[in-house]
Amino acid sequence: MITGLTGAGKSTYAERLRRDLGAVRFSIDDWNAVLFFPDRAPTSNFQWFYDRVQRCCTQMRATADHLLDAGQPAVFDCGFTNLHERTIFYDWADGLGVPVTLHYIDVPRDIRWDRVQQRNTEKGATFALEVTREMFEFIEDLWEAPTEAEMAARNGVMIGA
Repeated sequence: MITGLTGAGKSTYAERLRRDLGAVRFSIDDWNAVLFFPDRAPTSNFQWFYDRVQRCCTQMRATADHLLDAGQPAVFDCGFTNLHERTIFYDWADGLGVPVTLHYIDVPRDIRWDRVQQRNTEKGATFALEVTREMFEFIEDLWEAPTEAEMAARNGVMIGA
């Protein structure tokens, strides 16, 4: 599981980890970009996005059940903005008896905002939707970083800028 704020580099890191582990990567941005973003209205609010994120994550876990049963590792690039969101995945993994490694990417805010602006302009490999300053700040306000105890309990790996 990979956690961090917008622009931290989660998707880039997840892709590298996927290759290194021979895993399957589940990216919430990729799923939403194909399944839901094309249908969103300009007035779509956070709840609209959140409901769809939850649907995608439910299906990701169901698909990963089969992969894990076959011995295939999975990398989840789903943001995991707070402990509640992470706990949903922890409980699922614990129920399967599958260990979790939480990778926390911690990058200073100004660097992350610069990266977001660059991604918005370039629309490269990790671009799924344009992130406005308002969206960036909204997620900042929701963010709940993993504690030392959570990192210790989940084999935490800390990645800095």
